[in-house]
Amino acid sequence: MTRILVVDDDPQILRALRINLRARKYDVDVASDGAGALHAAAAHPPDLIVLDLGLPDMDGAEVIRGLRGWSTVPIVVLSGRADGTDKVAALDAGADDYVTKPFGLDELLARIRAVTRRSHQQEPGAATATVGRYTIDLSDHTITPDQRLTPTEWQLLEHLLRNPGKLITQRQLLHDVWGPQYGTETNYLRQYMARLRRKLEEDPTRPRHLITEPGMGYRYQP
Repeated sequence: MTRILVVDDDPQILRALRINLRARKYDVDVASDGAGALHAAAAHPPDLIVLDLGLPDMDGAEVIRGLRGWSTVPIVVLSGRADGTDKVAALDAGADDYVTKPFGLDELLARIRAVTRRSHQQEPGAATATVGRYTIDLSDHTITPDQRLTPTEWQLLEHLLRNPGKLITQRQLLHDVWGPQYGTETNYLRQYMARLRRKLEEDPTRPRHLITEPGMGYRYQP
């Protein structure tokens, strides 16, 4: 049974999520502050954490950084902070996805399922992925039917395809593909993503696989 740790200082949200997640056959632990979350995660390691950012004893991003010091457990942030800066900070700290309050339960459950699926996938090595009518082999850098990509396009595409469903921030992509000195050059990403969509998406103006999360980053949707 999948174990989920829910961290929130609102007792009504804790109770509602505990009831709804258990009804869907999840094993649920709860914590109401950051220290409790870190203790619970160490004592009974969860398969996934749903984490609020506005905790009474520490900021949720600090909790994420604390967890990332020793754990790769998937983290879905659930927060009332809608500002893009807070979202990017949480994602850069190591969160896997972000849901804004007020939230729909169906959306949260869908995000939980997506992150859980991704965490259970085999380690990337000889992975293949599909974008539109193209099958992309990441082990030998081939595309069927044949489509030519530049080295930079390959790097950007590979970062996305190796993390299906995961929102990757602009800052992380710029750092990993172009280097740390390019952390603010978001126009690079826009241009290269547009080129990848023109080459791979069936309708580049309405992409189904190479998705933009405005103000935050990009994700590959299988």
